[in-house]
Amino acid sequence: MRERLAGILNLAFAEGLLSEQTHSFRLSLLFGLQLVDPHALVGDLTLRSQRRTLRAPAGAAGAVRRYAATIMRRGSSVTPLLLALDWSGTRDALLIGRDASCDIAVREPTVSRRHARLLFRDGSWIVQDLESTNGTAVNGRPVGRCQLWPGDRLRLGLQLIDID
Repeated sequence: MRERLAGILNLAFAEGLLSEQTHSFRLSLLFGLQLVDPHALVGDLTLRSQRRTLRAPAGAAGAVRRYAATIMRRGSSVTPLLLALDWSGTRDALLIGRDASCDIAVREPTVSRRHARLLFRDGSWIVQDLESTNGTAVNGRPVGRCQLWPGDRLRLGLQLIDID
């Protein structure tokens, strides 16, 4: 089990989801403790090359995500936005949310005031959910943290954002 979790951490580091410091810290937790909570260690990571999905946490947030997914399957009147990201690395972080102080302000009421952060790391953009009320998904899959590629569809609450 520890080897599988170490593999997930190594892959997350390779994909740019974890910094070197965070990777080292999580590996030290994995091999330094007798009792390890796998969800606390890798539950926020969503790997592109991983076939199995990590389960979303149970409870109210999970219920809201399932409700939002049901609405999305039925069709939504929310028009997708297009987000043209600078892939050269000029900016290294962007905050997305409903609050006017965010770098990218979205008017959709199901988007939290500080919903997600985009981090540019090693030539890639990483989306990180900031414990939003209605969740974040990439290509229909709920995520805590995930690498973005051009052509991906990001969902914050019910707001769709196409990544370019």
